[in-house]
Amino acid sequence: MMKTISCALFLILSLSVRAQDVKVEYITPKIVRVQWAADGQLQGNGTGACIWEKQKDIYKSEELTVEIDNGTVMFIDGKTGKTLLTEQWRRAEPMVKERIVYDDSSAHMEETANGKVTVKDIIRRDTIGLSTRYISHFSCPDTKALYGLGAHMEDYMNLLGKTLWLTQHNLKITVPMLISPQGYGLLFDAGCAMKYSSSGKAFTMQMEAARQIDYYFIKGDRMEEVVEGYRYLTGKVQMLPLYAFGYIQSKERYVSSDDLLSTMREYRRRHVPIDMIVQDWNYWPEGWGYMKMNRKYYPDPKALADSIHAMNAKLMVSIWPNPQYCPEERDFRQRGYMLEHSVYDVFNADARQHYWKYANEEFFSNGFDAWWCDSSEPLDGDWNKLPPPVNGQPYGWDDHERRWHLNKDVLSDALGAERSNLYSLYHSRGLYENQRLTSNDKRVLNLTRSGFAGQQRYATVVWNGDTHASWKSFRQQIPAGLNYMATGNPYWTIDVGSFFVRNDGRRWFYTGEFQNGVKDDAYKEYYTRMFQWATFLPMLRSHGSDTPREIWRFGEPSTPYYDAILKMIELRYKLLPYIYSMAASQYFSGYSMARPLAFDYPEDAVVYDLKDEYLFGDILVCPITHPMSETTTRRVYLPKGNKWYDYWTNRQYDGGQWIDVPVTISHLPLYVKAGSIIPTSEVVEYSGAQADKPITLNVYPGADATCSLYQDAGDGYAFEQGDYTITKCYWDDSRQRMKKKTDKKNKRYKRELNINVIKPI
Repeated sequence: MMKTISCALFLILSLSVRAQDVKVEYITPKIVRVQWAADGQLQGNGTGACIWEKQKDIYKSEELTVEIDNGTVMFIDGKTGKTLLTEQWRRAEPMVKERIVYDDSSAHMEETANGKVTVKDIIRRDTIGLSTRYISHFSCPDTKALYGLGAHMEDYMNLLGKTLWLTQHNLKITVPMLISPQGYGLLFDAGCAMKYSSSGKAFTMQMEAARQIDYYFIKGDRMEEVVEGYRYLTGKVQMLPLYAFGYIQSKERYVSSDDLLSTMREYRRRHVPIDMIVQDWNYWPEGWGYMKMNRKYYPDPKALADSIHAMNAKLMVSIWPNPQYCPEERDFRQRGYMLEHSVYDVFNADARQHYWKYANEEFFSNGFDAWWCDSSEPLDGDWNKLPPPVNGQPYGWDDHERRWHLNKDVLSDALGAERSNLYSLYHSRGLYENQRLTSNDKRVLNLTRSGFAGQQRYATVVWNGDTHASWKSFRQQIPAGLNYMATGNPYWTIDVGSFFVRNDGRRWFYTGEFQNGVKDDAYKEYYTRMFQWATFLPMLRSHGSDTPREIWRFGEPSTPYYDAILKMIELRYKLLPYIYSMAASQYFSGYSMARPLAFDYPEDAVVYDLKDEYLFGDILVCPITHPMSETTTRRVYLPKGNKWYDYWTNRQYDGGQWIDVPVTISHLPLYVKAGSIIPTSEVVEYSGAQADKPITLNVYPGADATCSLYQDAGDGYAFEQGDYTITKCYWDDSRQRMKKKTDKKNKRYKRELNINVIKPI
């Protein structure tokens, strides 16, 4: 029997004929929720990822039709009648739940590359009940590409025909959201480990421990509309402070207040733009992860923050979720706020508030500006001891299935199998909500190593973990980031220069290829190329171990690497009005500043699996990912559908062709779409210094263009009450004329605007 459901007919529709039948409900005219449980009891999975509220108005739309036929669920475009996706079948399998019983008397701390961890002997494993593995299988014959699911090590762009093992760990971030340029997205609302597998024009999602199948189908004529639907379900992207988009200096690590301050003074002496410096781990006086600074090396945290601020910069500090062998851990344990493996219980609101108490008393109340929530997975199953070889093969980067088993097991043991992917979501929530309760004068900024659906509403920027320095790893990181940002979580970044530079000869992850770090020109070239790429990511941050990272470590003015790095920093600051306006577009709509080419060119099949090019606004970014010893040119594809300007020369090219670009150390291939407006301003030493500088609207003619120039105070939450200025700019290409319209409600931040029409060569 076939049942047809149209959202033009129903406000909220539930279909439940028998216990084993599918339940469907319309959330909006373009979003449908699908639920199914083996026993018919639909309890939800309790992830907390989705926060949408039911609408009161009756929807009158022919956008989306759902047909159900003997358990098959078909999602049909209501305008064209085309079937976008079909869930062909679903299945439930019982799974045994285990609890590991540890010998507390054997507890001791071991040093790992991921910090110090508490280790205990296992006494036994107890069976404590059953959970359920749920599997959904989809047919997508007209789908040409799929993206999303988070950031992966597997070097995949288009996910059709691929297999991904989905759990959280250092170097992998799981966000259970798929998106297709063929008009739809899928959000799986489950907090467990998952396995995605695709063959041909079909794919399967396996959820290891859930109460039910629970997913949302999101229709969108453009991928941006799908992202907008995702954010409707899970929350809007927060507006980050302006300084977050400037240059951020970090390394492992600055060892004292004097070290931090002398570094900032040197940047200011050289007049190299910088907005923030970062204090990494091991600043504590005892134990591990204690949110207290060692007064021997950091005698006055408030004076430190004040001194950084006096140099017109901000201060970020690393905090950890696993205090051990210190007063903080003992306090949390006495209150019942600790989980197994010595991580605090983020699922307990009181524990989150108590964690904030420590962060506030030592840092926020003393003027520290931003958080670096390291190890927010919060456990790794394979960074302590090297797993044994299998069939004579040592454990390595390509052991994706083994990594999945080791990490899902340790996370399930500590957090529970049904919420093993959710730690970072709740950790981020605790910081965001409690800082907002404390003050509205300073925007939340949280750089963290793990993520999940909905985390964008807590002002997080995710970075991809402790990578190793190799050209192969560099190339793999680009599609990893693009797939993460395609999920609707737009803030992603990297450690410029990679975290592990050397090869220590012992650990599978510590396999960098540059033993001499900044003493080696080969590493300087590698670092410069990564820096060029990161200039066009949402956050630009240098960080890593083994070797220094400050600009003067790579040479002096008028030397190749120094000048190439400085060129990128200055370009970043020149583009700040554009970047900040894109950040506002992310806050107000479904925009993503950095995105796969399929977002803008869904009909161009060449871009579907193109791993090393992407759009940053209307700028096509083409990172150099091979050393100059291997190649003298970089092949670039210019998507079809419009003309392109070389950013550096203004030479114009037709789209739909490949070109070869000469490679030099100072050159990053950049192209701008004809029909773009790129706002720029003067290069300054910190972002706030641009507040009274004129803005130039750079018009790249060849098509009509629009731009929404956003300005506000740069920090604080007054913008939520309308304290901002948006100037709409319209370029009429046929008349070669610009029109500008500023919101009449608030012209406080209006700046001088100049127009520069680019002349193509």
